[in-house]
Amino acid sequence: MQVAGVDIYVNHAVLHLGATDWVPLSLALADAPAASCDTHVAVRVRPQTGLIRVRLFVQPQPEDPDGADLTFVTVFDGSLLLPDGRVAIGDVEQLTRFVHRVGDRGQYRVRVAVDSPGANARAIDVTIVRSST
Repeated sequence: MQVAGVDIYVNHAVLHLGATDWVPLSLALADAPAASCDTHVAVRVRPQTGLIRVRLFVQPQPEDPDGADLTFVTVFDGSLLLPDGRVAIGDVEQLTRFVHRVGDRGQYRVRVAVDSPGANARAIDVTIVRSST
């Protein structure tokens, strides 16, 4: 089920999502379409040409017609720690930031998929499911 959506303008080719804490300086994207640490994911996007559309989904159901776009390419599928149960989405300069509560604090399974991996990504679907462990 989609629980949130936001359009973000970015000056640089990186969008961060994850915990509401500061993004670690060690999180380097290099040439990859995405990079991660235990609390954040950095996603390469197309800067300065328009808004980047981000949709947030939680607890997806297979029959959900409003689920994440299945044609998008997964650039991250793993676990993130959200210490306060909230996910933050924002540009690397921290000029724009969107925060949404997805549950209690803890580990979450996160899938990040983009319309076009790499420097041309303009849309991102983020699916978050509470980890059972």
